[in-house]
Amino acid sequence: MFLQYAVQGVWMPLLPNYLLPSPEKGGLGFTGAQVGWILALAGAIGAFLAPFIAGQLADRYLNGERALGLLLLVSGIGYFITAYQTTFVPFLIFAIVCSIAYQPTLSITNSVAFANLQDPERRFPPLRMLGTVGFIGATILFPMVWLRGVDEVEKTARIGDSLKVAGVMSIAYAAFCVVLLPKTPPKKNGGNPLAFVEAFALLRHPGFAVIMLLALPIAVIHSAFFMRMAPFLKDAIGVKQEYVTSAMAIGQASEIFCLLALGFLLKRLGYKVVLAIGIAAYLVRFVIFAVGWPGPLVIAAIALHGVGFACFLAAAYVYVERVAPPDARHSVQTVFGIVVLGLGPVLSGFYNQYWDRFSHLADGVKVQDYSQFWWTQAAIAALTLLLLAALFPKTQTTTTQF
Repeated sequence: MFLQYAVQGVWMPLLPNYLLPSPEKGGLGFTGAQVGWILALAGAIGAFLAPFIAGQLADRYLNGERALGLLLLVSGIGYFITAYQTTFVPFLIFAIVCSIAYQPTLSITNSVAFANLQDPERRFPPLRMLGTVGFIGATILFPMVWLRGVDEVEKTARIGDSLKVAGVMSIAYAAFCVVLLPKTPPKKNGGNPLAFVEAFALLRHPGFAVIMLLALPIAVIHSAFFMRMAPFLKDAIGVKQEYVTSAMAIGQASEIFCLLALGFLLKRLGYKVVLAIGIAAYLVRFVIFAVGWPGPLVIAAIALHGVGFACFLAAAYVYVERVAPPDARHSVQTVFGIVVLGLGPVLSGFYNQYWDRFSHLADGVKVQDYSQFWWTQAAIAALTLLLLAALFPKTQTTTTQF
């Protein structure tokens, strides 16, 4: 888990700061729309293809750990090649290749863990917490080590090296998977030779269908939060630029502690209550952001990110594993990833662009009006909470029981 999310953390937060600036300033000079295509489209294609390629591979042909190793090797090589691209079309093509190989590993890592853990409801959340630690550690260490002591042009140019570091880490992680992870053999004699068909058939399970339905609006507002939060803190709350990432890190720190508590909460309260707590955390946080005062309360509310992530998204992954048939667990996780990692972020991009029209000029500078955006986020969370209360089954049955 640490390596899985460190590979992402080393490049994802910084890459736009390399793609957008002009070549004279050390960047590649891509437009905002082009950067959106690279970050959103590439990730979405990887998520959409995951059940048909990676899930099928891990469920029917290769051991789960070997499928992980193969995909990570391909993505590592892809990161290296991408680092040397300087024009948009080749960069986008190789970004898509990297995504097709890497995005499925986010779901397969979960399913390999679930396949080898006793009492996964209790033991999976602390393991997933190490992924958050890895993401934060890579995000902090790369700029601290590689971007210090150089001028701004050189600093911007060096951000591109994050893709090379991600390549090295991905290849090292591939070796770790093949050599050290427990053997997780495929179910070659499963109910259907096409594991993704069995995975999509799980939509007949009422709990899984509702989880997929609820995950879509949550994935949209979750992604939109990251798109708007940094400028909101700087422009509306008055946080200095150098402290914005530190303020946002409150959410990741909270995520660590909430994931540690998740297993206990699931055992004590059950899925429906825990999922409701997660959605309610999104709702309360966005209401506080919409009010926008007092500033310290807004900063403190960032901590609710951890509650929302752990109690809804992480708990949903555990629930998906609970209802998945053993011979298609990799594919089921990747099908769920279509919503969380693909469709939600893509829709969030269009949704985010819509809010650009809510701005005004102040002293000749375009200023975003954030209140309506956060109220809308809160309304979506409230509607999702009502859907959970009305639709989620009271008794969560396993697939075999269903």
